[in-house]
Amino acid sequence: MSNSIEIEKRRTFGIISHPDAGKTTLTEKLLLFGGAIQSAGAVKNNKIKKTATSDFMEIEKQRGISVATSVMAFHYNGKQINILDTPGHKDFAEDTFRTLTAVDSVILVIDVASGVEAQTKRLMEVCRMRKTPVIIFVNKMDRDGKESFDLLDELESVLKIKVCPLSWPIGMGDRFKGVYNIYKKELNLFSPNKTGISDDLQSLSDLNSNELDEMIGKDEADELREEIEMIEGVYDPFKREDYLAGEVAPVFFGSAVNNFGVQELLNAFCEISPSPIGRDADTKRVEPTDPKFSGFVFKIHANLDPKHRDRIAFLRIVSGKFQRNTFYNHVRNEKKMKFPNPTSFMAQDKSVIEEAYPGDVVGLYDSNNFKIGDTLTEGEKFNFKGIPSFSPEIFMELENLDPMKSKQLDKGIRQLMDEGVAQLFILQPGNRKIIGTVGQLQFEVISYRLDHEYGAKCRFVPKNYHKACWITTTDDAKLEEFKRAKTRYIAKDKDDNLVFLAETTFLLQMAEQDYPELTFHKTSAFKLEEEIN
Repeated sequence: MSNSIEIEKRRTFGIISHPDAGKTTLTEKLLLFGGAIQSAGAVKNNKIKKTATSDFMEIEKQRGISVATSVMAFHYNGKQINILDTPGHKDFAEDTFRTLTAVDSVILVIDVASGVEAQTKRLMEVCRMRKTPVIIFVNKMDRDGKESFDLLDELESVLKIKVCPLSWPIGMGDRFKGVYNIYKKELNLFSPNKTGISDDLQSLSDLNSNELDEMIGKDEADELREEIEMIEGVYDPFKREDYLAGEVAPVFFGSAVNNFGVQELLNAFCEISPSPIGRDADTKRVEPTDPKFSGFVFKIHANLDPKHRDRIAFLRIVSGKFQRNTFYNHVRNEKKMKFPNPTSFMAQDKSVIEEAYPGDVVGLYDSNNFKIGDTLTEGEKFNFKGIPSFSPEIFMELENLDPMKSKQLDKGIRQLMDEGVAQLFILQPGNRKIIGTVGQLQFEVISYRLDHEYGAKCRFVPKNYHKACWITTTDDAKLEEFKRAKTRYIAKDKDDNLVFLAETTFLLQMAEQDYPELTFHKTSAFKLEEEIN
């Protein structure tokens, strides 16, 4: 039987933003409108008054930031909404970029006061490269910020994408009274309400009605009429096909913390966003409607529940139907596997599922079988492409502060490395552990999690390495010669691949010049066509 009905129901998207733009708050309010939660925690001044639903890791609760991708699902208006809430901090950009491979569209959150920031620009470049459909939500309209038309111009010029406003704010800051839904030609006025959905909702389809003057005041009404007339004159009418092609970004305005504009965003998202789309594999294009099951692992998380020391691989289903207790082919390991307890997620809450369809994200309990990028199929041999790999930029040596906990430290660091937030290099003699990351904050998170999840205390000592390069060659003699010459700088990664830790750009260039028989790869993904460095 065809899975087309189930596929059409699915909407799988990621929420991305610069830190502090209100991404996690918006996620919560979408869950609130979807009926998945009854109340939400307010994020203010980077302190969480009540733990945010999607921030389940203890360090996230303390710092008020997201450092891990959360997966949440709920039903709304006949659709199954799968949200992947990503880290906003730039030090965890790898997690966000990998998550973007598992979604079909994106909601980009912009702070009205800050506008387009550096991380926002970089995230948008990835979306543009993949032609991922993007909806922009301009948040914090209850605060003073940039004028709406100026912000639209900034979005177009900096993000290099055409925009099309589908809602429009009435005032800003203290004057903010709600939003006009251009897409549905309705006016919705809300009262500030930080914990639940307000019942004070009024609709008005005719902007020229005198009733509008009575609702918001004559000056505000005249201003709204004038601005909507300008929008209709400046911006092209919205075309869904242009949005789906990644050529136009619809824009919504609101205040997530006060529930302004969130319902307009969610309703329009359900209507215009894409159902699950196919993915490229190394031998063919795999479409959601293909009858045989396939999927790929885009994230691994250890200790999602610290009490049970579980390790979960997040699998995006691409085609067919996934079924519990059914044998599937692990392509890289060339072995059959079945999963008795596949799970769906509502942040940290998990429930066992019997089946899942394209677009769904399933959690698979894992005992070190999976790596990021692994493919599962119903028997076919192919691998999905496009999971990005990264070159470390900061290197530190891991020092054990409690020799009695060496086993816990070794187990913990290897499990955390499997999550893909950092890379491990072993130097001899002495099994010295060098950790490479793209951001300083990752070391703080690793240290915290080793202590609180594995009972292993450590410290990090900075190392002066410029680049980690993975070595491949067909000339074994030249490889042995290079290893003898560079003994102090030869390491192995957690999978026993040979790595050259170059101290400077010059020394790397000299190695490439002196040993042309060797290939120095800048990332560990030798066979991937797409790399983000």
